[in-house]
Amino acid sequence: MKTIPFIEGIKEFKNIHFKENEILFKELVEKGENPKALFIGCSDSRIIPALITNSKPGDLFVVRNIGNMVPPFKPDDDFHGTAAAIEYAVSVLNVEDIIVCGHSKCGMCRALYEHDKITGIELIHVKNWLKLGDDVKEQVLSIYKENPDIDMYELTEKVNVLYQIKNLLTYPKIKEKVENNSLRLHGWYYIIETGEIEFYNSETNKFEPIV
Repeated sequence: MKTIPFIEGIKEFKNIHFKENEILFKELVEKGENPKALFIGCSDSRIIPALITNSKPGDLFVVRNIGNMVPPFKPDDDFHGTAAAIEYAVSVLNVEDIIVCGHSKCGMCRALYEHDKITGIELIHVKNWLKLGDDVKEQVLSIYKENPDIDMYELTEKVNVLYQIKNLLTYPKIKEKVENNSLRLHGWYYIIETGEIEFYNSETNKFEPIV
């Protein structure tokens, strides 16, 4: 019989980490969740939202997908998993902050430049998903043409974060809450190789270290 993956980790969680937080878990069941923020991050296995923010159970409502993308608001009858999670966080859980967190060495951002090479029915949804980055790629190529010495991939990862914040504002409730100052939007950039997190400073138009 094939061994269940992570069995030792499951045992450790139940016997150690759960017991350390047992009161907190019971409170979260009895009172329900009340997360501080919606964290929109990449599905990349190297990005662990709770770990890099040192947050506790109940602190973050997390949405993860390839490239930490936010599809623009589109009120139709299709299935929109990311949009549904965003709406739930904003309109039901009433989070006060939304964090869009990009990261270094992002495979999706690199794949934007190899879009035409992706073929086959087995990657049809990936190919379609990458279309969300078309405007990002176009802007980066325009900048890179004038500044060929910059790191094109890092620029793509950062510009991508800004475009997702722009897309968040296409959601009516988000736009309303941002305008009345009951919701704040944040752009972060996590550098895997150093552990640093940068935030987008709209006053300087740059990503700067949080710490």
